[in-house]
Amino acid sequence: MAFTHVLAVAPVRDIEASVAWYERLLGRPADTRPMEGLADWHISASGWLQVFRSPEHAGGALVNLVVDDLDKALADLAGRGITAGGVQPGAQRVRFAAVHDPDGNRVTLIENPVA
Repeated sequence: MAFTHVLAVAPVRDIEASVAWYERLLGRPADTRPMEGLADWHISASGWLQVFRSPEHAGGALVNLVVDDLDKALADLAGRGITAGGVQPGAQRVRFAAVHDPDGNRVTLIENPVA
């Protein structure tokens, strides 16, 4: 079986408030709004992040995004009003930091995931 894309989905209560937050996180508007209650960002050729209105599931998503330079990414986010809890070391040279959307979904930025 071959797969062509990976879709990470963050369920949220208030779609418009969440879209505004993810626009700040990703630094741009959604690539598509294909239906009511859904926004898509195409963050790589085969990886998308979707924000979907689903109040009963909101707050439980864990999304990991790989960045080249964690310090620069965190500085960029701070300039957009989003602050991380702090940088954590992982195995070898891996470092990561998490931010949370308005519903509590965790978005972790990871540097050097395959060190």
